[in-house]
Amino acid sequence: MSLAASQSPAPSGNAFTLGVVAACYNEGLVDALLARVVAGLKAAGVKAKKLTVLRVPGSNELPVAAQWLAQRRKTDAVIALGVLIRGDTIHYELIATATTEALQRVALKTGVPVINGVIVAETAAQAKDRCAGKIDRGAEFANAALAMAALKRRIFP
Repeated sequence: MSLAASQSPAPSGNAFTLGVVAACYNEGLVDALLARVVAGLKAAGVKAKKLTVLRVPGSNELPVAAQWLAQRRKTDAVIALGVLIRGDTIHYELIATATTEALQRVALKTGVPVINGVIVAETAAQAKDRCAGKIDRGAEFANAALAMAALKRRIFP
């Protein structure tokens, strides 16, 4: 993901029902990312009663929880949040790839947009910049979910 985020304003969220699934692994970073996502959704008018947040152990568990939310009849979009940071092995790459592919399968299978909000970083500093620093990926993920929910409603009124 580049550092040049879209500057398009988020559509009004007051008509949408959204779900967010967030990993507990790297909890402090994911919590900061989640706070920014929720703030972005609320700023766009998403009502608290129309927002479901589920926590799962790690990023590998995000797709199944995203699928559960997507299978609910009224869910307009789902945002999946996690943080994967390079370690001494390629494990983070394996989880990142598997999670990305599975989240895409959920979206295609259910017809509900699933925003891949999993931060994959080389260092903890990079992850912090994207979750709690100057790069507001949370707002970007919120805007993407709202844009896709609006597009879905336009195509399937």
